[in-house]
Amino acid sequence: MQSLLITLGVIGGIILLLVLYVIGIYNRLIELKNRFVNAYSQIDVQLQRRYDLIPNLVETAKGYMKYEQETLTKVIDARNQAKTAATATASAPGDSEAMKKLISAETTLTSSMGKFFALAENYPDLKANQTMQQLMEELTTTENKVSFARQAFNDAVMIFNTYRSQFPNVIFANMFGFQNATHFEISKPEAKEAVKVSFT
Repeated sequence: MQSLLITLGVIGGIILLLVLYVIGIYNRLIELKNRFVNAYSQIDVQLQRRYDLIPNLVETAKGYMKYEQETLTKVIDARNQAKTAATATASAPGDSEAMKKLISAETTLTSSMGKFFALAENYPDLKANQTMQQLMEELTTTENKVSFARQAFNDAVMIFNTYRSQFPNVIFANMFGFQNATHFEISKPEAKEAVKVSFT
């Protein structure tokens, strides 16, 4: 009888240790997920700031770039699509499909902005406009903040994905529905560079 109690006690102890171990893995997954969600919120703040600046930039340029309406329209359309994708991603930064849509929309927006700035170079009066210069400076600062925030997010995602993929964590991560998160990386090499906004 005593040996049976000892055996049951040992089995109970092992089960308790296993339960505590699984709870530890779950809590760590939650902690790491919260870190990358928080890191994305920093990106979202800067993206929203940029989305607010772009219409002002286009509106300022309209008076000077009368023959470039198609380019200006494409910039606003790309901005609207990116803003919609960013809003969807903000509600679920770990959703790989939402992140892929955001990456695609951001790539299109960056390309449109690049064309806009290239055309703006041909308008000396626009380059000299005080409002335009101020908006360009704000946009440059915002672009830099987006880059730093994106790096912090990608670092947090890498730590989460690494922990999630380790054995035996991956077993419990799958059981609890923790999927790999997607890095926020611009897919076109030329779009990885911050938008060049210098008019000097």
